[in-house]
Amino acid sequence: MDNKSGRIHIFTRDKSFYRTLVALAIPVALQNLITFAVGFADNIMVSSLGDSAVSGVYMGGQLQTFLQMFSGGVEGAILVLAAQYWGKKDTESIKRIVSIGTHFSLAIGLILTVACTCFPSFIIGIFTHDGQVIADGVTYLRTVCFSYAFFCLTQALIAAMRSVEQANIGMIVSAISLVINIFLNYALIFGKFGLPAMGIRGAALATLISRIAETFTIGIYVFSADKKLKMKPADFFRTDSLLRKDFIRYGLPIVGGNVVWSVNLMGNSIILGRLNQSVIAAASVANNLNSFAYVTMNGMSSAVGVITGKTVGAGKTELMKEYAGTTQVLFLGVGILTGLFLTVIKAPFISFYSGITPQAAHYAMQFCTVLSVTIVGTCYQAACLFGLVKSGGDIAFVFKNDIIFVFGVVLPSAITALYLGAPAWVVFACLKCDQILKCFVAVVKINRFNWMKNLTREQDFKSVNE
Repeated sequence: MDNKSGRIHIFTRDKSFYRTLVALAIPVALQNLITFAVGFADNIMVSSLGDSAVSGVYMGGQLQTFLQMFSGGVEGAILVLAAQYWGKKDTESIKRIVSIGTHFSLAIGLILTVACTCFPSFIIGIFTHDGQVIADGVTYLRTVCFSYAFFCLTQALIAAMRSVEQANIGMIVSAISLVINIFLNYALIFGKFGLPAMGIRGAALATLISRIAETFTIGIYVFSADKKLKMKPADFFRTDSLLRKDFIRYGLPIVGGNVVWSVNLMGNSIILGRLNQSVIAAASVANNLNSFAYVTMNGMSSAVGVITGKTVGAGKTELMKEYAGTTQVLFLGVGILTGLFLTVIKAPFISFYSGITPQAAHYAMQFCTVLSVTIVGTCYQAACLFGLVKSGGDIAFVFKNDIIFVFGVVLPSAITALYLGAPAWVVFACLKCDQILKCFVAVVKINRFNWMKNLTREQDFKSVNE
């Protein structure tokens, strides 16, 4: 802000904003890119087994998608609360927030593992009626479900590190996972280096082993190398009743929003699963491209979330208004560039999937064209609603907004299109239409500046009986 005129600049002149944005965004973006590469490697190698195998792994991964969204909600709650306490340099509160979040995340991971172990056919059958796809999905799910608890623990610890501006470790963890996963995918899917050819089950086993390696790596760093939080294993058995109430109060809307979004994604799969194997395979390809395009934006969004939480927690509301203006312009620009990027690379990207049928490739091209438009809205509204509104403290608004769009717009419009016999790309476009519509809500909400809320407490843990 210009102190003499009181005018807010479109681009903030506070250089620390850009330094922090780059310092946090690059490692998070690289981590997301590596995570994408792990899934992409799975898809490319499995695609050589045909449309049914691709569809089976895609459907078998739907519970992982649900887990990622739930775990992402817990991770978001940790980030929002911990980043604000980091603005006050209150590391003791952060440790307890991480402990509380880890307990919630591990609980859902274990519950889903038990469910997938006991009822794999029923779970895959929710998404598709194709017998071969169900059989392949069950094969994948029975093994990959044992990775869920490890995934939950890893993500909670990475969120803890991000909240105190230690983003590099997430990138390192993902890089190790990538190397292990690709090597084991190649070895176990095709039977290389003296190992048996296990096909789809080999892909699942490779994922399980790489998840275990992730947890081992982040655990060593958090308990041995980190100098900011200096957490010990005993910290996971310490909690605080007031912070637990805050976590539930502010965390539930974040977790709830992510659960709503996971229901939306599973609804996508159920709706598209009512068509045919080629459409399901095409959706898998298109969603992988979407994830790839989302990498840079997601890294920047996470960085803005930490900056927002830290700034609001420190009580610097006028500076936050300036940051908000800069953020909106940046993400709109990123969205336009990403849309153009998708338009250019969609054909080469689809060509990597040499094992899918020409019909699946045709559907994938149509779906990717839809994404090249909707990604513009995704980059603006998703980043700003999380990076600014949610991280700034107005968590309930984002939750309510998601409920309205998912159950009032997205799923009803797609079901209607399916019922009317619309082309597959029209159904797919209905499933993505909220990405544009939410922009109108986001721009109004952000520029009213009524979302900045300090969520921290004043506490003295020296008096707590531990």
